[in-house]
Amino acid sequence: MWLIATIGSYFINGGVYVADKFLLSKKIHSSITYAFYVGIWSVFNLALLIFDPYVPSAKWLLIELSAGGLFLFTMVFWYKALHQSEATRVVPIVGALVPLFSLVLSFVFLGERLDRSHLLAFVILIAGGVLISIKNTKLHYPGKALERVEEILGRIHARYRPTQDLIFNSMVSAFFFSLYYVFMKYIYTSEPFLGSFVWSRLGTFVGVMIIFLVPSWRDLIRKHQKGMRREANMIFFMGVRIAAALAFIILNWAISLGNVAMVNALQGTQFLFLILLVLLLSNRYPWILKEELGKGVLVQKMIGIVFVSIGLYILM
Repeated sequence: MWLIATIGSYFINGGVYVADKFLLSKKIHSSITYAFYVGIWSVFNLALLIFDPYVPSAKWLLIELSAGGLFLFTMVFWYKALHQSEATRVVPIVGALVPLFSLVLSFVFLGERLDRSHLLAFVILIAGGVLISIKNTKLHYPGKALERVEEILGRIHARYRPTQDLIFNSMVSAFFFSLYYVFMKYIYTSEPFLGSFVWSRLGTFVGVMIIFLVPSWRDLIRKHQKGMRREANMIFFMGVRIAAALAFIILNWAISLGNVAMVNALQGTQFLFLILLVLLLSNRYPWILKEELGKGVLVQKMIGIVFVSIGLYILM
């Protein structure tokens, strides 16, 4: 069941990430402002307590609120990276790192281990996800590749700084995504799923209120909120947020049922959905998104799809 739930969540998220990229690039232009608007709706999750009227102890309330605050912090770096580059570039970078961080963190803090078949599926899924996600198939000699890495990570020329910032924001968001998922898995091992999920979302809302109390961030939100004033933009934003909330609940449910690292390793399916959607939109609506893929890249992605299929077969 966790496998089906995970794939369903990633299918929805593929569309959500494309929509988020559109809103960040065309309407909002600020990761703080976008995270504020995303986080402020978290308070409406309290309505779900009708189905599970759970009130945690003081200890668990603090843990759950902290997890929600961590998620908001992660969102700021995630949206910053998404604003800097194409969704088909950012999502795979973060998606490739999250399973690796999750594997280490879940082992250290939860004692989770993968048996041989799951470890094999994990490696194959990661390899497939990388093949699906990377865009440039050009090979470099080792010396040239090392020079490129030094340019990106070292004291670099100004023209490379956007790439350096993208890598930094992607790595930070990937690490804290992983930490959040492990955090939530720890909560779900002792507390009821729906109730603890709702209280963690309240922690995100508390974090949003703290953001609004900081004068410089409050001014930034007011400056960039113009893109959300039009009714059509707000309706579109709300539709995206409902879809994102559904995907997020399903993903958290999958994490409560399965292994954190394996759930995150399945992000190769998300890359596939994302790329198919971007290709469809770039052909029909190039003013929204533009994506060009040569034959070599398409062959590479097809191989990646085969890898992901094999990984899924092993898990079934």
